[in-house]
Amino acid sequence: MTAWRQDAYGGPDIVRRVDAETPRPRRGEVLVRVGAAALNSADVRILRGEPLILRLAFGLRRPRTPVPGRDVAGTVVALGDGVTGLAVGDRVAGEVSGGGLATFLAAPASRLVPVPDAVDDRTAAALPLAGGTAWQALDLARVTAGARLLVLGAGGGVGTFVVRLAVLRGAEVHALCSARAADAVAALGAARVDPRDLDLAGLPAGGYDAVIVLGGATPLRSLLRLVRDGGCVVDVGGDGGRIIGPLGRMLHGAILSVGARRRARVLAAVARTPITAELLALAASGDLVPVIDRVHPLADARAALARLDEGGAVGKVLVEP
Repeated sequence: MTAWRQDAYGGPDIVRRVDAETPRPRRGEVLVRVGAAALNSADVRILRGEPLILRLAFGLRRPRTPVPGRDVAGTVVALGDGVTGLAVGDRVAGEVSGGGLATFLAAPASRLVPVPDAVDDRTAAALPLAGGTAWQALDLARVTAGARLLVLGAGGGVGTFVVRLAVLRGAEVHALCSARAADAVAALGAARVDPRDLDLAGLPAGGYDAVIVLGGATPLRSLLRLVRDGGCVVDVGGDGGRIIGPLGRMLHGAILSVGARRRARVLAAVARTPITAELLALAASGDLVPVIDRVHPLADARAALARLDEGGAVGKVLVEP
């Protein structure tokens, strides 16, 4: 089979295309023929091994899972021992530990959920990590019907899901994004769309129930000024430096929140299959349509990684055989 392999940390040029043996599913795993894989900022962080603290979990000198690609959708073609609830021929999707940039993938059955017939592989692959992160950010921010939400960085893979899911919850969304993403974000239902570099000092103090910020290094204190008493700022993937990454912002947010009437939280999202199933149901109903930036063939997967690495993608970057 074809696979893209990473044997060291570095930029997109570090990955190489190889002919690899088709994996055999171990106990509790299924073998999936990949129909589509979606790339995320996490793939770029693992590609580069930054922040450096990340290497404690993923490998000191090289990633323990050498084939990138954490979000996948495809068809089950073989079962390992002990697998129940899935059968050969089932279409599945989920967030896994890697391996999506390949023709076949062996993954734990527990990390995968069935894909409704009305949802294609591209849509299904785009949902798990980015959509799940957005869902968890909205939960952490306690966004419900009638809430006023400010979203900074609304045009990326996670940001577009934050906007759409917030609208589906009945929130009023004010989105900040790049000019090239403005039309796409407006189409998701944002009530107001402004440039990403809008001067936050010009926004009203306490004017929002919640703020969700995607990436960047906007000071948490300046964001807390924008939420009402009892409101919350949620930082998703904020830049905390090359060494410790978001840990510094996480600690700073905790300190700012002690005894305060406004909370600051840095989200540490985790894979949750029930959320993936909910997202797939919304996609099947037509309420949730991922914004797709580009779809690259598997043979051009390095270019897909480069697209995400360079920044500026509007929505999701996908790879398919």
